[in-house]
Amino acid sequence: MSVLKLVQARAGNACELCGGNQSLQVYNAHKDTTAQPHYSAFLCSNCIDQIEQKLPMDEAHFGFLESTIWSEIPAIQVISWRMLHRLKNHAWAEDLLDMMYLDEDTLDWAKQTNDHLDLGPKEFHTDCNGAILNTGDTVTLIKDLDVKGSSLTAKMGTAVRNIRLVPDNPGQIEGKVEGQQIVILTQYVRRQN
Repeated sequence: MSVLKLVQARAGNACELCGGNQSLQVYNAHKDTTAQPHYSAFLCSNCIDQIEQKLPMDEAHFGFLESTIWSEIPAIQVISWRMLHRLKNHAWAEDLLDMMYLDEDTLDWAKQTNDHLDLGPKEFHTDCNGAILNTGDTVTLIKDLDVKGSSLTAKMGTAVRNIRLVPDNPGQIEGKVEGQQIVILTQYVRRQN
């Protein structure tokens, strides 16, 4: 039987973390090995996107950790431990971490992603309304912008297609306006759907 079928049957066709049933898939919690049932979990896309830090952490979504820390499935234990470490600035998460037990091998596996280190929250590129921006998105300027080092004024309402995110600066993106590559502050753009 395939890993998908084994994990799906174990999960009862629901997310093994939050219990949701939308956009479910097998998630390999141990990146250094091929997918195996004890290294894998059946998760919804919302949980996966937050685990992989593609979305900001939604503390309310992770209320289920109170029960998942007691799971007998190693992958669920590891994911729960990692998420609690990202939320450890909240007293409830710190309390759950104090209660949780992982054997030595599982703890070493959990530490592979360095979620236990205090790296601070991940910052995302967001537009003026707080919508997350991704490379390749199209945005609209919400005000006239004078381009430094040029006589160009980028007009309000101008669509900037195929943007690129400026690494290490969540307040800036790059895009072409009137054929010129410019850096734009994210507070002056609105993402188009």
